[in-house]
Amino acid sequence: MSINGAMTLVVEGCKMPVNMIGTDEWPIAEILSIKQCEDERGGRCLYYVHYCDYNKRLDEWVSEERLDINRMTLPDKQSKDRPKSIVPMWNIPHNESMLVHTPTLDSTSRASTPDKEVLAASRRSETSAYPATPTSRKRKLLPIDVEESSDAVTTPCPSPTPPTPHVPRQSGSMTTDRSHDDVVTRMKNIDLVEIGRYRIRPWYFSPYPQELTSLTVLYICEFCLKYVKSLTCLKRHRSKCTLTNPPGNEIYRKGTISFFEIDGRKNKTYSQNLCLFAKLFLDHKTLYYDVEPFLFYVMTEFDSKGFHIVGYFSKEKESAEDYNIACILTLPQYQRKGYGKLLIAFSYLLSKCEGKTGTPEKPLSDLGLLSYRSYWKESILEMLLNLKSENGEAPQVTINDICEETSIRKDDVTSTLQQLNLIHHYKGSYCIVMSREILESYHRSMTHRRISIDPKCLHWTVKDWSKRKW
Repeated sequence: MSINGAMTLVVEGCKMPVNMIGTDEWPIAEILSIKQCEDERGGRCLYYVHYCDYNKRLDEWVSEERLDINRMTLPDKQSKDRPKSIVPMWNIPHNESMLVHTPTLDSTSRASTPDKEVLAASRRSETSAYPATPTSRKRKLLPIDVEESSDAVTTPCPSPTPPTPHVPRQSGSMTTDRSHDDVVTRMKNIDLVEIGRYRIRPWYFSPYPQELTSLTVLYICEFCLKYVKSLTCLKRHRSKCTLTNPPGNEIYRKGTISFFEIDGRKNKTYSQNLCLFAKLFLDHKTLYYDVEPFLFYVMTEFDSKGFHIVGYFSKEKESAEDYNIACILTLPQYQRKGYGKLLIAFSYLLSKCEGKTGTPEKPLSDLGLLSYRSYWKESILEMLLNLKSENGEAPQVTINDICEETSIRKDDVTSTLQQLNLIHHYKGSYCIVMSREILESYHRSMTHRRISIDPKCLHWTVKDWSKRKW
């Protein structure tokens, strides 16, 4: 069969190797959409592909030359969901003391297994198991005409009566129910956005008005986040817009870094615009119709022109499961500079002020999961290394002690200790053993840390939202 004849067999849902741009790789990709375009060679087709083993932000339009038609497979009539594997958790009592064994970095030998005396930890008390996975709650996504979007973390919260399909709940998660995804929402609909002095290529779909999706560039005011269709409209808007910082209260400032607390009820338009813009870079999180139950904490960088948004996180005013983050995002132009961990650290500082332990809503994005794992590791190791020994013996600590000091939830503490292989069981007792490799990795990361949160710079009062009217 000729190439042209084979191309007529390509339909949406087909899978085949596709040459990924900028590489010599040919990963398997799925055809999501096909469109006709005109050029100097006449009419031809472009294909929107999703690389099956890669994040959706790499999806792109490709020409037929980059398709391996000879290895094409037609779409399956039925797709079967694969069961998700569950990682077993250690059944560690929260209040059991564990000896902390820390090697010296100048030692030439690796940390050995603690001897019999070191492992003589206190006996186990009654056990309490961790849930293998956090409870999740689903939400339905409705089409809307308002402006909004949000970032990297979410989990739904169980309610006695599940919400009626197609009716948005008045509180809860920013998680998208992916079961009703269609081809439109799986494809990027904005080519470029300009905000401040940056032009950014979006990663995901965001439900901006349909008439804006055909623009070459979407222009956004970096202070109020209003979107307009042209540079002329943006200049006209900026001549009238008086904002030089996010609306709301500035609750933290150190150097050029500030945090603003924004009430979704009092600043509804800004909050919706923020979520709509953030959805361009978030796949699993979204909430367009109801921002009133949420608080938004926007991190900015100050210069002579004003406070420029770097990233943000949102949280529920009242969370049944004490989630301290609903969505979190560092804008692409500020990534890999330590701002992500700064946002995470600030969320845990607020939890500490509230006297609670917190955890982000799930699922986390791939980048969000990496940031959280790194933060949990550094925070827990820092706490363990600051423990003081008494009478020359190894210090003792419980899971509850770690949670109280770091404000990290117990299952996150346990999973981090397990992932780092720090917990060892010996003769009926648990102990924590840190290897030289773990310590060296920790000290390297601390050396590269550029910025950190200073609790003394926080000016914030804890609010009891159960006694307030949103």
